[in-house]
Amino acid sequence: MGSHPHDLPMPVTAAGREGLAALLRAPRRSVVALDFDGTLAEIVPDPDQARAHPAAVPALAALAPEVASVAVITGRPAGVAVRLGGFAGVPGLEHLVVLGHYGAERWDAVTGIVHAPAEHPGVAAVRAELPGFLDSIGAWQGTWIEEKGRALAVHTRRADDPAAAFAALREPLAELAARHGLIVEPGRAVLELRPPGMDKGVALTEYLAETDAEAAVYAGDDLGDLAAYAAVEKRRAEGLPGLLVCSGSEEVPELASRADLVLPGPAAITSFLWALAGSLRGR
Repeated sequence: MGSHPHDLPMPVTAAGREGLAALLRAPRRSVVALDFDGTLAEIVPDPDQARAHPAAVPALAALAPEVASVAVITGRPAGVAVRLGGFAGVPGLEHLVVLGHYGAERWDAVTGIVHAPAEHPGVAAVRAELPGFLDSIGAWQGTWIEEKGRALAVHTRRADDPAAAFAALREPLAELAARHGLIVEPGRAVLELRPPGMDKGVALTEYLAETDAEAAVYAGDDLGDLAAYAAVEKRRAEGLPGLLVCSGSEEVPELASRADLVLPGPAAITSFLWALAGSLRGR
């Protein structure tokens, strides 16, 4: 799969085609960055059961030696993403970087070590308060809390009406977060309470500067990926090419409408990675 350049799906925008052409022209000066859930792994009711698509890691291992770097940027703790993705100890992924908690944590395959700052005190306060808070506003039924270490997430996917539960919780949780110096990051049937100051756009911008990348690809599927999209768009305005890929979710039209290339989920993202690796190897 993906052994010839024509296997690559073509971006629908001129900026996206320019970004892809730049990567193919100078892969060793290019970074490929991807979200985890919904991009490399299918969305599942229980986040602890999420796993990278079976072909995703082999595809990344085929691609990584051909480009400057591959990075996974996720809201999950870096170590959790490494475990669920199966990224550790894979030949070809020796220099993979996982930027967890929107870049607050970093795992480098070359060392196998997670580097992270101290926990924000507001997270501990919200952790203690959140169960009783949800009960007090009558929102406990059908919702559940995911412990994310440096953040907490309230999921509504199991509610009778997930969208209505999401809408009802958004303002109360924003007020709770603000009282403790946190922000709320909305996603697909989930509201995440986390410290301010880091998002996928900041993480991506800093990593691209660190690697001195001349071209970038970013693939994501959710509202949290909009910041990374904005980072690539800003670079493009400065003359640095980039390609924006959406792991086609009908739940997040805001992302699809800004993407250069929309692919229908992790299986298609994996096929794209294989095709990209094959095109680079066949040059």
